[in-house]
Amino acid sequence: MPRIDAHQHYWRYHPQHYPWIDERMRVLRQDFDPPRLRPLLQEQGFDGALAVQARPSEEETLALLALAEQSEGVCGVVGWLDIASPQLAQRLEALRPYSALRGVRHQVQDEADPAAWLARPEVKRGMQTLQRAGYVYEILVTHRHLAAAAAFAARHDEHWLVLDHLGKPDIARGARHWAQQIRPLAALPHVACKLSGLITEAPGGRWRAEELLPFFDAALEAFGPQRLMFGSDWPVCLLAGDYRQVVQLCERALSTLGAAEQAAIWGDTAWRIYGLTESGYGSVSAR
Repeated sequence: MPRIDAHQHYWRYHPQHYPWIDERMRVLRQDFDPPRLRPLLQEQGFDGALAVQARPSEEETLALLALAEQSEGVCGVVGWLDIASPQLAQRLEALRPYSALRGVRHQVQDEADPAAWLARPEVKRGMQTLQRAGYVYEILVTHRHLAAAAAFAARHDEHWLVLDHLGKPDIARGARHWAQQIRPLAALPHVACKLSGLITEAPGGRWRAEELLPFFDAALEAFGPQRLMFGSDWPVCLLAGDYRQVVQLCERALSTLGAAEQAAIWGDTAWRIYGLTESGYGSVSAR
């Protein structure tokens, strides 16, 4: 089974398009494309990566889908669509020819009131449409809204939901506190979680492996390997470390697991949940 990085981003940087990239994130204020990631994937033995949206724009989604058609190693796309729009079904139908589109994400964490957004009737209607069409929905919230995310997930159980970045834990409060927060969400069998984005959650980006490893242990206990997947969060991870460090941290966290359990997290889970294939635009093979 292929080895997959289930979370990374590509963009052509423009300040107006990516306002969340502020002055403290100067390393991200440049273009990132598949040729820059490819040698990192190869160095760490990955066959491909899922490209995830980074701005609420169909224009960006179409650009990512074009990269999936043209570039080696882009095995799928999690794009953005306005799931609260009455025209969602028509937009999904228009994008149906793009088989690389495997899921949709909205940056809920950036909403003025994330809990209220998750509870909107228009969002409920859109989620029903999205799930019945067979697309994964990725949940991007911080630890402050994990309870709201659990209530949201309980309402939408017709297809897979994937929590990004472990719900951005409060690292300072420790893994035991996060384990309590995540329990209601992890109890839902249609919810999976990405082992991603942890190093940038450490205060000031100053992280120690000993501080973060307990979160991996808690995630394994809560979700199990069959609902966990590795994601680098490249290039955002560059704010606190390099690609190799992110991979090595996860390797260390998983070192005591059996071969089948490790294989699930390094690729099998993503392959199964996102419905990736060996042919078409979802290919992880060189084209």
